[in-house]
Amino acid sequence: MAANTSLEYDQVIAVCKSLFIKKTKDYGTAWRILRPSSITDQIFIKAQRIRTLEEKKVSKVGEDVTSEYIGIINYCVMAILQLELDENEPNELPVDVTEAYYDERVQETKDLMSAKNHDYGEAWRDMRISSLTDLILMKILRVKQIEDNDGQTLASEGIKANYQDMLNYAVFALIKLGVG
Repeated sequence: MAANTSLEYDQVIAVCKSLFIKKTKDYGTAWRILRPSSITDQIFIKAQRIRTLEEKKVSKVGEDVTSEYIGIINYCVMAILQLELDENEPNELPVDVTEAYYDERVQETKDLMSAKNHDYGEAWRDMRISSLTDLILMKILRVKQIEDNDGQTLASEGIKANYQDMLNYAVFALIKLGVG
């Protein structure tokens, strides 16, 4: 893996995490009430909006694709946490605990990215941002299908791996957009 990918990844995550922690301080962890399928739908809305903006080239509400990719990253972290946190865990988590959980899940996802980049030779660098958007949408549709099948798969990776891939694709898009 090129040394700059790790640094660029960390810079993008720092932007995303900063917003996540600020919102946690403002709202607490109200997102804990959401079922994973609801978070999947939120990611879908953000990815669909990115695709629409890519095609129409005009935003009527003034937010660009950057904020939507940041949202995808943070919703993916929430989704992974919702899958992994024990149901006995309180809905309201302290900020420091939430931050530690965020860091752990992102590090695990970054490690996955590093392994895949080794195997794929950083092919993402030659991809169009619109292709990354399409891959996120495809992964969302896969997750929705797995959710509709009550989490059962016959020959494919599970829901968490798909959220991790979406998170990594969104990081790649933000790197390509110069965020960080």
